[in-house]
Amino acid sequence: MEDKKAIKGGEFIIREMACEDIFTPEDYTEEQRMIAQTCLDFIRQNVDPHLDRIDALEEGLMPSIVEQAGELGMLGMSVPTELNGMGVDFPTSMIATEYLGRGHSFSVAYGAHTGIGTLPILYYGSEEQKQKYIPKLATGEWKAAYCLTEPSAGSDANSGKTTAKLSADGKTYTINGQKMWITNAGFANLFTVFAKIEDDDNLTGFIVEADRDGITLNPEEKKMGIKGSSTRQVFFNNVEIPAENLLGERNQGFKIALNILNIGRIKLAAGVLGGSKEVINHTVRYANEREQFGRPISKYGAIRHKIAEQAIRTFALESATYRAAANIDEAIAALVAGGMDKQKATLKGIEEFAAECAMLKVVGSEVLDYCVDEAVQIYGGMGFSAESPVERAYRDSRINRIFEGTNEINRLLTVDMILKRAMKGELDLMGPTMAVANELMSIPDFEDPSDELFAEEKKYIKNFKKTLMMVAGTAAQKLMMQLSKEQEILMNVADIANDIYTAESLLLRVEKMIKAKGEDACNVYIAMTKTFIFDAADRINKSGKDALMAFVEGDEMRMMLMGLKRFTKVAPFNTKEARQLIATTLIEEGDYCLSDAVNM
Repeated sequence: MEDKKAIKGGEFIIREMACEDIFTPEDYTEEQRMIAQTCLDFIRQNVDPHLDRIDALEEGLMPSIVEQAGELGMLGMSVPTELNGMGVDFPTSMIATEYLGRGHSFSVAYGAHTGIGTLPILYYGSEEQKQKYIPKLATGEWKAAYCLTEPSAGSDANSGKTTAKLSADGKTYTINGQKMWITNAGFANLFTVFAKIEDDDNLTGFIVEADRDGITLNPEEKKMGIKGSSTRQVFFNNVEIPAENLLGERNQGFKIALNILNIGRIKLAAGVLGGSKEVINHTVRYANEREQFGRPISKYGAIRHKIAEQAIRTFALESATYRAAANIDEAIAALVAGGMDKQKATLKGIEEFAAECAMLKVVGSEVLDYCVDEAVQIYGGMGFSAESPVERAYRDSRINRIFEGTNEINRLLTVDMILKRAMKGELDLMGPTMAVANELMSIPDFEDPSDELFAEEKKYIKNFKKTLMMVAGTAAQKLMMQLSKEQEILMNVADIANDIYTAESLLLRVEKMIKAKGEDACNVYIAMTKTFIFDAADRINKSGKDALMAFVEGDEMRMMLMGLKRFTKVAPFNTKEARQLIATTLIEEGDYCLSDAVNM
């Protein structure tokens, strides 16, 4: 029997997948479920009781909690066993990130330490560097921070002014500069610092131990949210480090930063997924307890609509996140099987799906923002009080649309990366795009879909993909090199892609569930799928119109808009009834009871 061909990054646009070919949370192994439970127990026992103390930045508290996580192996999930880590696969590391994502400021400290703090050395360090630093980082003996952003270099990180000068004898580098918004700076033992050597065009990475002379810190930043996360400016004044602490290769620092950010983006999606589930738990419990006009507010349609929408978006995000995580893991495994070193294979596998990582970062951060916003609304005046758990969740959520590259930057990157893959011949978009252009000139297909469950929805998603190819293909053809400057159009295209990937992931997951459990057992999941796709059609239509009207006109515009109407047309569907079913399911159980590694 012929092996199925592994999907490439961005290929979801032109390739139909069978539900059997994707990984879903229902596929978790017993070991993965145990890791999820261990991480959840850790948050309940070591973080939740101390949230106020954490937010007050109590001296020594956060580093001690990080060390406790290290003792349980949580800091070394991605680290090989020979370097004191657990060496788990990529989806398992995502599960840990999700369940620890409920920990507010702790989740930020954990994510910075295990991601941008540890991974640059693990993936780019020399053997000596890895042996010296990674075991200490994996156990929590040492804590790590990542120094990239500067006052004048945020999204344009490569324009940083920090310098590194090699000594005449070639034995040391002297670093001078200023870094800001550095997470974990207040207790870090180790910094990964990006600086330019002489007149280099690109940054170079350096490993800098925090006790070096010449390093000073500003006081802790006063922030809107994640108040318990240490965030400080770091100053380097003639800081001397050994020449062997150069990380990777000279001039390759920006590449290191970008590749580590790819990992951070999909990990952020997992973290905010955990946060979304947690806030839904708070929302449902409060709605069941709070009475107005003689009955719980969970009995009212306006509240049920909000709870259902929180659940739909969160479940869809989960479906897309673990689909991508498994695709990345498959790419890594294939590269390792071909003889590539595991660390290099991991970077390459994640880079393959960089567009999906950017998409999930955007989708995830906006799902959590929706969930916390509606949670405050359901709590009403109590939601505005610091006495409620959702007030902290609301403030803490906002940073996620800025972390790991702003959502605007990530939208632009999504389209840019997919188009570049197409231009390199790694993704065949030309043929399918031409086919869509020809279809616009032909008589529409009025054939009724089969009676198979989701037959209509599968056709809708297929048409949504045609919308994406029509809009993006026409924009690329007409605007050519100018397209990269048309940010509004690129963001419209990215929004279409985000909806397609999320909708398809949700549908495939639920289809797989139905095959395992039967249709009757999956009514609530079917309702979520149909509602999400029905609403996505309107969003895609709006994004498509906004984009097309920016660069086509006359008869061509009329033809394109007719095509857009055809490709986003869906049959009537009673979303009120579907949302009532979804909300009732959560309300009766009293929490986020949907399919999950650990149902609380």
